[in-house]
Amino acid sequence: MMERIAAVLAGSMLVGVGINFFLIPYHLLDGGMIGIGLIFHYYIGLPTGLGVILSSIPLYIYAWYFEKKLFLNSLHGLLFSSLCIDIFSDAITGWHLPIYVSAVIGGALIGLGIGLMLRYGTSTGGTDMLAQILSRKSGLNVGLLIFFIDGCVLLFGLSVVGTSVFLYSFLTIIAVAMLTSVTVMRTA
Repeated sequence: MMERIAAVLAGSMLVGVGINFFLIPYHLLDGGMIGIGLIFHYYIGLPTGLGVILSSIPLYIYAWYFEKKLFLNSLHGLLFSSLCIDIFSDAITGWHLPIYVSAVIGGALIGLGIGLMLRYGTSTGGTDMLAQILSRKSGLNVGLLIFFIDGCVLLFGLSVVGTSVFLYSFLTIIAVAMLTSVTVMRTA
C-alpha cells in the first residue's frame, strides 16, 4: 500500500515536471488526455490539469460501470497527477534548452511517471486507463497502445500548435511510449 502511494506521488510529480518545465514553454503536446488538456490550455487558457480531468470524465463513466477495479485504482492517479500539473504550472525554469531536447526530456519524465504508476496498478486515468483495458483484452503492449492513442491526439492538435511544434511533439510521444514500456516491463 505504501509503495503504491509513493508510486502515485512520485509518478504524478514526474508528469507535472515533464509537462510544465519541458513541454509548455515550447507549446509542445503530449498525447492522450494530457495532450487534450494541453490543447485546451493553449487554445482557451484552461489549466492543463483541469482539462485532463474534464477530458477523462467519459472514460471514468465507462470504467465505473464496466471496470470498477480499474476505476478505483486510477482515480487517485488522475487527481494527484492533475493536481501536480496545475501546482507546477507557475514554475519558472532558468534554462533554455533546444526544443528537441525539451521534447525528449519532457516525454521521458512523463513516460517514467506514467510507467511508475502503471507498474503499481494505477494510472493517470484517461487514455492510460483505456490502454490498460485494451492491453488486457488484446495482449498488446500498453506502451504501444498509448503511443497509438497519443498519435491520434497529436493529429487533433496539429491545427493548434502548427507543423513544426507538431513534429517536435512527435518526439515527445516517442519518449513517453519508450519510457512507459521500459518502466512497466522491468517488473514483468
